[in-house]
Amino acid sequence: MQKIIPHLWFDTEAAEAAERYVGLFENSRVISRNILPDTPSGDAEQVEFEIAGLKCSAISAGPDFKFNPSISFMVSCKDSEEVDRLYSALCSDELMPLGEYPFSKHYAWIRDRYGLNWQLMLDENWEARAKIRPVLLFSGEACGKAEEALDLYVSVFPDGEKGFVNRYQEGEAQDGRAKINYSEVSLGGIQMVVMDHGYGAEFTFNEAFSLMVLCQNQEEINEYWDKLSSVPEAEQCGWVKDRFGLSWQITPSNMSELLYGGTEEDLKRLTEAFLKMKKFDLAELERVRNQG
Repeated sequence: MQKIIPHLWFDTEAAEAAERYVGLFENSRVISRNILPDTPSGDAEQVEFEIAGLKCSAISAGPDFKFNPSISFMVSCKDSEEVDRLYSALCSDELMPLGEYPFSKHYAWIRDRYGLNWQLMLDENWEARAKIRPVLLFSGEACGKAEEALDLYVSVFPDGEKGFVNRYQEGEAQDGRAKINYSEVSLGGIQMVVMDHGYGAEFTFNEAFSLMVLCQNQEEINEYWDKLSSVPEAEQCGWVKDRFGLSWQITPSNMSELLYGGTEEDLKRLTEAFLKMKKFDLAELERVRNQG
Protein backbone atom coordinates (compact mmCIF):
# COMPACT_ATOMS: atom_id res chain seq x y z
CA MET A 1 0.00 0.00 0.00
CA GLN A 2 1.25 3.49 -0.84
CA LYS A 3 1.16 5.41 2.44
CA ILE A 4 3.05 8.50 1.23
CA ILE A 5 1.42 10.49 -1.58
CA PRO A 6 3.30 13.27 -3.41
CA HIS A 7 1.11 16.39 -3.35
CA LEU A 8 1.48 19.19 -5.91
CA TRP A 9 0.19 22.75 -5.39
CA PHE A 10 -0.77 24.67 -8.54
CA ASP A 11 -2.26 28.10 -9.07
CA THR A 12 -5.15 27.05 -11.35
CA GLU A 13 -3.69 24.21 -13.44
CA ALA A 14 -3.95 21.07 -11.27
CA ALA A 15 -6.41 19.24 -13.53
CA GLU A 16 -4.64 20.34 -16.72
CA ALA A 17 -1.26 19.21 -15.39
CA ALA A 18 -2.60 15.87 -14.13
CA GLU A 19 -4.16 15.12 -17.51
CA ARG A 20 -0.88 15.99 -19.24
CA TYR A 21 1.23 13.80 -16.99
CA VAL A 22 -1.19 10.89 -17.23
CA GLY A 23 -0.97 11.07 -21.02
CA LEU A 24 2.81 10.61 -20.99
CA PHE A 25 3.18 7.38 -19.03
CA GLU A 26 1.77 3.85 -19.11
CA ASN A 27 -0.12 2.63 -16.03
CA SER A 28 -1.53 6.11 -15.45
CA ARG A 29 -5.00 7.52 -14.84
CA VAL A 30 -6.98 10.36 -13.31
CA ILE A 31 -8.75 8.89 -10.28
CA SER A 32 -10.99 11.77 -9.19
CA ARG A 33 -11.64 15.50 -9.49
CA ASN A 34 -13.52 17.43 -6.83
CA ILE A 35 -14.11 21.01 -5.75
CA LEU A 36 -13.32 21.98 -2.16
CA PRO A 37 -15.46 25.06 -1.46
CA ASP A 38 -14.78 28.21 0.51
CA THR A 39 -11.09 27.70 1.29
CA PRO A 40 -8.83 30.72 1.94
CA SER A 41 -8.04 30.50 -1.80
CA GLY A 42 -11.70 30.28 -2.80
CA ASP A 43 -13.10 27.13 -4.38
CA ALA A 44 -10.09 24.80 -4.82
CA GLU A 45 -10.03 21.89 -7.25
CA GLN A 46 -8.50 18.67 -5.95
CA VAL A 47 -7.26 16.00 -8.33
CA GLU A 48 -6.17 12.47 -7.47
CA PHE A 49 -4.17 10.74 -10.19
CA GLU A 50 -1.64 8.02 -10.88
CA ILE A 51 1.43 8.24 -13.11
CA ALA A 52 3.42 5.10 -13.91
CA GLY A 53 1.89 3.46 -10.85
CA LEU A 54 2.75 6.32 -8.48
CA LYS A 55 -0.34 7.77 -6.80
CA CYS A 56 -0.26 11.56 -6.56
CA SER A 57 -2.53 14.38 -5.47
CA ALA A 58 -2.79 17.94 -6.76
CA ILE A 59 -4.71 21.07 -5.88
CA SER A 60 -5.46 24.37 -7.62
CA ALA A 61 -5.26 26.72 -4.66
CA GLY A 62 -3.75 29.97 -5.88
CA PRO A 63 -0.30 31.43 -6.55
CA ASP A 64 1.09 31.35 -3.00
CA PHE A 65 3.69 28.64 -3.61
CA LYS A 66 5.95 27.88 -6.58
CA PHE A 67 7.88 24.74 -7.48
CA ASN A 68 11.68 24.85 -7.39
CA PRO A 69 14.48 22.29 -7.83
CA SER A 70 14.46 21.24 -4.16
CA ILE A 71 12.00 18.47 -5.10
CA SER A 72 11.78 16.88 -8.51
CA PHE A 73 10.54 13.69 -10.13
CA MET A 74 13.27 11.36 -11.42
CA VAL A 75 12.16 9.14 -14.32
CA SER A 76 14.10 5.95 -15.02
CA CYS A 77 14.00 5.39 -18.79
CA LYS A 78 14.83 2.16 -20.56
CA ASP A 79 16.29 3.77 -23.70
CA SER A 80 17.39 7.10 -25.16
CA GLU A 81 14.24 7.32 -27.25
CA GLU A 82 12.11 7.44 -24.11
CA VAL A 83 14.28 10.20 -22.65
CA ASP A 84 13.94 12.17 -25.89
CA ARG A 85 10.16 11.70 -26.02
CA LEU A 86 9.65 12.91 -22.45
CA TYR A 87 12.11 15.76 -22.95
CA SER A 88 10.18 16.97 -25.99
CA ALA A 89 6.84 16.68 -24.19
CA LEU A 90 7.85 18.26 -20.88
CA CYS A 91 10.75 20.65 -21.33
CA SER A 92 10.04 24.34 -20.89
CA ASP A 93 13.46 25.17 -19.44
CA GLU A 94 16.72 23.29 -18.85
CA LEU A 95 18.57 23.12 -15.55
CA MET A 96 21.03 20.50 -16.87
CA PRO A 97 21.05 20.17 -20.67
CA LEU A 98 20.21 16.94 -22.41
CA GLY A 99 23.43 15.01 -22.87
CA GLU A 100 25.88 12.47 -21.48
CA TYR A 101 26.97 12.62 -17.84
CA PRO A 102 29.16 10.36 -15.67
CA PHE A 103 26.06 8.86 -14.03
CA SER A 104 23.96 8.47 -17.20
CA LYS A 105 24.68 8.33 -20.92
CA HIS A 106 21.51 10.30 -21.69
CA TYR A 107 20.10 12.65 -19.07
CA ALA A 108 18.44 16.04 -18.59
CA TRP A 109 17.12 18.05 -15.64
CA ILE A 110 14.24 20.18 -16.86
CA ARG A 111 11.36 22.37 -15.72
CA ASP A 112 7.93 21.93 -17.30
CA ARG A 113 5.40 24.63 -18.19
CA TYR A 114 3.94 24.51 -14.67
CA GLY A 115 7.32 24.90 -12.98
CA LEU A 116 7.60 21.28 -11.82
CA ASN A 117 11.12 19.81 -12.07
CA TRP A 118 11.87 16.50 -13.78
CA GLN A 119 15.07 14.48 -14.07
CA LEU A 120 14.97 12.25 -17.17
CA MET A 121 17.59 9.53 -17.07
CA LEU A 122 18.63 6.60 -19.22
CA ASP A 123 18.90 4.01 -16.47
CA GLU A 124 20.61 0.66 -16.96
CA ASN A 125 18.81 -0.57 -13.82
CA TRP A 126 15.37 0.73 -14.84
CA GLU A 127 13.70 -2.64 -14.26
CA ALA A 128 14.83 -2.71 -10.61
CA ARG A 129 13.56 0.77 -9.77
CA ALA A 130 10.22 2.52 -9.62
CA LYS A 131 9.56 4.38 -12.85
CA ILE A 132 9.11 7.72 -11.07
CA ARG A 133 10.79 8.64 -7.79
CA PRO A 134 10.56 11.91 -5.86
CA VAL A 135 13.99 13.48 -5.32
CA LEU A 136 14.73 15.60 -2.22
CA LEU A 137 17.62 18.02 -2.77
CA PHE A 138 18.87 19.52 0.50
CA SER A 139 19.93 23.10 -0.23
CA GLY A 140 20.27 26.41 1.58
CA GLU A 141 20.19 25.98 5.36
CA ALA A 142 19.38 22.27 4.94
CA CYS A 143 22.51 21.52 2.87
CA GLY A 144 24.57 18.78 4.49
CA LYS A 145 21.60 17.35 6.38
CA ALA A 146 20.48 14.72 3.84
CA GLU A 147 21.84 11.82 5.88
CA GLU A 148 20.30 13.15 9.09
CA ALA A 149 16.99 13.34 7.22
CA LEU A 150 17.40 9.81 5.91
CA ASP A 151 17.92 8.51 9.43
CA LEU A 152 14.87 10.41 10.70
CA TYR A 153 12.54 9.26 7.94
CA VAL A 154 13.62 5.62 8.20
CA SER A 155 12.95 5.77 11.95
CA VAL A 156 9.51 7.37 11.46
CA PHE A 157 8.10 4.94 8.89
CA PRO A 158 7.97 1.24 9.90
CA ASP A 159 8.79 0.08 6.36
CA GLY A 160 11.60 2.63 5.97
CA GLU A 161 14.78 1.21 4.48
CA LYS A 162 17.96 2.87 3.29
CA GLY A 163 19.42 1.69 0.03
CA PHE A 164 22.51 2.79 -1.88
CA VAL A 165 24.34 5.81 -0.42
CA ASN A 166 27.13 7.63 -2.27
CA ARG A 167 29.08 10.45 -0.60
CA TYR A 168 31.01 13.36 -2.01
CA GLN A 169 34.76 12.87 -1.99
CA GLU A 170 36.92 15.52 -0.33
CA GLY A 171 36.90 18.70 -2.42
CA GLU A 172 34.34 17.32 -4.88
CA ALA A 173 31.45 19.55 -3.77
CA GLN A 174 31.71 23.33 -4.13
CA ASP A 175 29.59 23.72 -1.02
CA GLY A 176 31.70 22.21 1.76
CA ARG A 177 28.61 21.33 3.80
CA ALA A 178 27.39 18.81 1.22
CA LYS A 179 27.97 15.18 2.20
CA ILE A 180 25.67 12.91 0.15
CA ASN A 181 25.56 13.31 -3.62
CA TYR A 182 23.06 10.46 -4.15
CA SER A 183 21.14 8.05 -1.95
CA GLU A 184 18.11 5.80 -2.25
CA VAL A 185 15.44 5.09 0.33
CA SER A 186 12.09 3.29 0.49
CA LEU A 187 9.42 4.94 2.65
CA GLY A 188 5.69 4.53 2.95
CA GLY A 189 5.39 2.32 -0.11
CA ILE A 190 7.40 4.53 -2.49
CA GLN A 191 11.02 4.81 -3.58
CA MET A 192 12.78 8.15 -3.17
CA VAL A 193 16.16 9.76 -3.84
CA VAL A 194 17.83 12.03 -1.27
CA MET A 195 20.92 14.20 -1.81
CA ASP A 196 22.74 17.32 -0.69
CA HIS A 197 23.22 20.16 -3.18
CA GLY A 198 26.91 20.40 -3.99
CA TYR A 199 26.87 23.84 -5.60
CA GLY A 200 25.61 26.18 -2.89
CA ALA A 201 22.12 26.98 -4.19
CA GLU A 202 19.79 28.77 -1.77
CA PHE A 203 16.36 27.51 -2.85
CA THR A 204 14.57 25.52 -0.16
CA PHE A 205 11.64 23.19 0.35
CA ASN A 206 8.21 24.82 0.33
CA GLU A 207 4.53 23.90 0.29
CA ALA A 208 4.33 23.62 -3.50
CA PHE A 209 5.56 20.03 -3.23
CA SER A 210 4.59 18.24 -0.02
CA LEU A 211 4.23 14.63 1.06
CA MET A 212 0.88 13.36 2.34
CA VAL A 213 0.89 10.60 4.96
CA LEU A 214 -2.34 8.57 4.89
CA CYS A 215 -3.31 7.53 8.42
CA GLN A 216 -5.76 4.79 9.36
CA ASN A 217 -6.79 6.19 12.74
CA GLN A 218 -6.24 8.98 15.27
CA GLU A 219 -3.37 7.08 16.88
CA GLU A 220 -1.44 7.14 13.61
CA ILE A 221 -2.25 10.82 13.04
CA ASN A 222 -0.91 11.65 16.52
CA GLU A 223 2.21 9.52 16.03
CA TYR A 224 3.28 10.97 12.68
CA TRP A 225 2.39 14.49 13.80
CA ASP A 226 4.57 14.21 16.89
CA LYS A 227 7.51 12.70 14.99
CA LEU A 228 7.52 15.06 12.00
CA SER A 229 6.27 18.45 13.18
CA SER A 230 9.11 20.79 14.17
CA VAL A 231 7.75 24.23 13.19
CA PRO A 232 4.69 25.08 15.32
CA GLU A 233 3.73 28.11 13.23
CA ALA A 234 3.44 25.86 10.14
CA GLU A 235 0.84 23.58 11.75
CA GLN A 236 -2.46 24.09 9.95
CA CYS A 237 -5.14 21.89 8.37
CA GLY A 238 -3.04 18.74 8.78
CA TRP A 239 0.13 20.41 7.43
CA VAL A 240 3.43 20.29 9.32
CA LYS A 241 7.07 21.07 8.56
CA ASP A 242 9.91 18.88 9.75
CA ARG A 243 13.22 20.23 11.04
CA PHE A 244 14.62 20.41 7.50
CA GLY A 245 11.73 22.54 6.20
CA LEU A 246 10.03 19.74 4.26
CA SER A 247 6.23 19.96 4.30
CA TRP A 248 4.09 16.95 5.20
CA GLN A 249 0.33 16.52 5.34
CA ILE A 250 -0.80 14.17 8.11
CA THR A 251 -4.25 13.21 6.90
CA PRO A 252 -6.90 10.50 7.37
CA SER A 253 -6.75 7.83 4.69
CA ASN A 254 -10.53 8.23 4.20
CA MET A 255 -10.44 12.02 3.87
CA SER A 256 -11.83 11.98 0.32
CA GLU A 257 -14.69 9.74 1.40
CA LEU A 258 -15.41 12.01 4.38
CA LEU A 259 -15.41 15.15 2.25
CA TYR A 260 -17.05 14.01 -0.94
CA GLY A 261 -19.22 11.09 0.14
CA GLY A 262 -22.17 13.21 1.21
CA THR A 263 -24.17 16.25 0.16
CA GLU A 264 -22.92 19.74 -0.68
CA GLU A 265 -24.03 20.86 2.76
CA ASP A 266 -22.03 18.06 4.37
CA LEU A 267 -18.98 19.18 2.38
CA LYS A 268 -19.39 22.81 3.43
CA ARG A 269 -19.70 21.86 7.11
CA LEU A 270 -16.65 19.60 6.95
CA THR A 271 -14.57 22.17 5.10
CA GLU A 272 -15.42 24.82 7.68
CA ALA A 273 -14.54 22.38 10.48
CA PHE A 274 -11.18 21.17 9.22
CA LEU A 275 -10.00 24.64 8.18
CA LYS A 276 -10.11 25.55 11.88
CA MET A 277 -8.00 22.55 12.89
CA LYS A 278 -4.25 22.19 13.16
CA LYS A 279 -3.98 18.44 13.69
CA PHE A 280 -6.98 16.58 12.28
CA ASP A 281 -9.43 15.30 14.89
CA LEU A 282 -11.09 12.26 13.33
CA ALA A 283 -13.84 12.00 15.93
CA GLU A 284 -14.80 15.65 15.40
CA LEU A 285 -14.76 15.24 11.61
CA GLU A 286 -17.00 12.20 11.90
CA ARG A 287 -19.33 14.10 14.22
CA VAL A 288 -19.62 17.01 11.80
CA ARG A 289 -20.09 14.62 8.89
CA ASN A 290 -22.97 12.88 10.67
CA GLN A 291 -24.83 16.07 11.56
CA GLY A 292 -26.60 15.90 8.22
